[in-house]
This record gives sequence, C-alpha cells and structure tokens, in this order.
Amino acid sequence: MEIKKNSVNVIQNIITMTYRNLLKTFHNPDQLMDVLIQPIVFMILFGYLFGGAISGGVHAYLPIIVPGILVQTILSAASGSGTQIREDMETGIFDRFKSLPIAHVAPLAGQLLADILRLITATIASLTTGYFMGWRPNVNFGWIIVITLLAIFIGWAISWIYALIGLLAKSATMVESISLMTMLLLSFLSNAFIPIHTLPRILQVIANLNPITYVITAIRQILATGTFPNTAWIVLLFGVGIILIFAPLTVWAYDRQR
Repeated sequence: MEIKKNSVNVIQNIITMTYRNLLKTFHNPDQLMDVLIQPIVFMILFGYLFGGAISGGVHAYLPIIVPGILVQTILSAASGSGTQIREDMETGIFDRFKSLPIAHVAPLAGQLLADILRLITATIASLTTGYFMGWRPNVNFGWIIVITLLAIFIGWAISWIYALIGLLAKSATMVESISLMTMLLLSFLSNAFIPIHTLPRILQVIANLNPITYVITAIRQILATGTFPNTAWIVLLFGVGIILIFAPLTVWAYDRQR
C-alpha cells in the first residue's frame, strides 16, 4: 500500500508540474509564439513568397512546404524545454522546488511531459494552416495521425537534448541563441523548403547528411504513398537513439543540480 501511495504521489506531482509549465508557456508571448504563431506566419510567408518561384504556384508548393514547416516548428517547440529549465534555475524557482516535499523527478518529468502537449499544439497549428491555404493530402486521416505521432515523437526526443543544454548552459539567453542557431541550420540546410538538387554540391552533401532531411522525407513519403517507408523506420530508430543517449545524460545533469 505504501508503494502504491508513493506512486500516486509521484504521478500527482508530475501532473502538477506539467500544468504549471503549460501555464507558463501559454502566458509567455515568446514561448507561445514558438508553438502557435510561428508556424502560421512561416507557412503563409514562405508559401506565398516561394511557392511561385519554386513550384509555379502556392498549391503546387504546399506538399513541399507543409512537412518542412511542420518539422521546423517541431524543432522550435522542442527547444522550449531548455529555455524554461534555465529560466527556472536563474529565477530561483528551481531551488524552491528542491525545498518542497515533492518527488525528486517531478520538475524534470513535468517539463518533458508539458513538451509533448506543446508539440501537439505546434503540429496542429502547422497542419491546420496548411489546410486553410489549400493543402489536401492524398491519404486518409489515419495517415495524418501517423505523421503527427512521428513528428511529435522526434520532437520529444530532441527535447531531451535541449533539456540537457538548459541544465548545462550559463544563461537562458545562451539556450535561446543555441536553439535558434540549430533550428535555422537544421531546417535551411535540408530539403524543408527547396529541392536539394538546386543547392551547390557541398551544401547538397550537408543536406543529405542532415537528419532533419530524413524526417521531412519520411513525412512526405507517407503523405504521398499512404505507406510506412523504410525512411520512417530510420527516423524512429534515430529518435530512440537520441533518447537512449541523452535521457541518462539529462537525468545525470539534473541530479547534479539537485
């Protein structure tokens, strides 16, 4: 009975911390922009600016840009974990958590669980904006759920990396700078917005080695064929590998801060 009671308390603590982190996200304009405003603005901006030049029109460009903006938004939303953790440490909230009679893992677990809901919001905003712009996938709704789950899983795996950065960085500003730089490099040096063959040779090599290229390609292939291709299995294994490597490192860094 005591073990069961402790387990219930841990779950309650984690849920409470998750709720707290979600409130912080949706009451902070900067973090809200990452998950809600950014995908809408980028989808409209990139779609109407580049659609005619790259694909001859917005509607022809949407099958390219929707997966690209989706993955870019996932990267941006995933980075919020590191920023929030570092902000809590800088403001002293983290020290307050240590003094409370709550589960040791609750602050970290609550943050990463909140990240899943942030990623869901970002995914819905991206796909909904594409739909209102005229994007109509050739697959049934079940496959839309599949690409949604795939994107959220990869985003959540990447959240572990940013959480580690947040625990080790010197300031929230540094975390934000690292997040922005990596998001721009990974998204623009990929096939997110343009065909890779249009790039200079050296950039083609970099783009083909970019793991984000595989994520975007997997999503496009699912939407085009209604099957789960080998690329998608590679992406899943890639996400599992990230978690296996960075989850223990993040917990180790978190324990050091306690």
